[in-house]
Amino acid sequence: MGTNKRERQRTNKATKDHQVAKAVTRQKTTRTAMIVVGAIVAVFGIVLIANTFIGGDDEAGTTDAATTDTVANAYAADDTVAGDSSDTSVDPNAEPQPVEDDGEVFAATGEFVPDGCPSPDGSAKQQQSFDAQPPMCLDATRSYSALVTTNKGEITIELDQKKAPVTVNNFVFLARNQYFNDTTCHRIIPGFVVQCGDPTATGGGDPGYKFADELPAAGEYQIGSIAMANSGPDTNGSQFFIITGDQGAALPPQYTLFGDVATGFDETVVKMEAAGSASGSPSEPVEIQSVVISTS
Repeated sequence: MGTNKRERQRTNKATKDHQVAKAVTRQKTTRTAMIVVGAIVAVFGIVLIANTFIGGDDEAGTTDAATTDTVANAYAADDTVAGDSSDTSVDPNAEPQPVEDDGEVFAATGEFVPDGCPSPDGSAKQQQSFDAQPPMCLDATRSYSALVTTNKGEITIELDQKKAPVTVNNFVFLARNQYFNDTTCHRIIPGFVVQCGDPTATGGGDPGYKFADELPAAGEYQIGSIAMANSGPDTNGSQFFIITGDQGAALPPQYTLFGDVATGFDETVVKMEAAGSASGSPSEPVEIQSVVISTS
């Protein structure tokens, strides 16, 4: 009898413990479910508010996918935040791009680029033949200079568009079309001039057009002056010369003066001149590698 009673007590105790365990499990499950439901409701509430205040027609169809991803993440145990794969920050190394304003194009520097003019950024492909004289590409409010890199060094030319706007415009137009790059200075006479700007290096080359003179007054030529070579009145093209001595400074005012060497005369032009001869034929190659225009 005693044994049966103890067996019943053990059985009752086991049943009671099992019932208590089931109750605890139900409580935990209910609590977890409430947390998940609460998270889902919060997410839907945030999405609803976002769509109400910042949504647009172009965002249609994106809400469901975003909500599904967010709800799925509510069940994840990992609470880390994934990196944004749609970074919209500006690449600091990206090339500046031209912009359009009411059909007018401006370079990244803010310089106006009229139709038919090369971009100031130097992106134009090299061109050494043209059908006609260029349009006016200069900005009258800016000053222009040219960095000329040669195999003898660098020189900087200050261009005078007030004195010779058409000629400076022509030089800038050609330079920005890479016209002078990798050309040879074909005529160099010590104490007189260094002559360059002919892609054929024959003395007869031109860009395919001629334009009118903008002649200086007598006595304006100086050592370091930049002037246009020509074959007579109003026959300017692309050839120019640097006056290197008194003979050049004494030339009659029949050649358009459009700039002066600002830096590099003693360091570079003197080396270029040293390769010259009395006949004008250089004793060694004197080459223009590039001409880069700057504004201020």
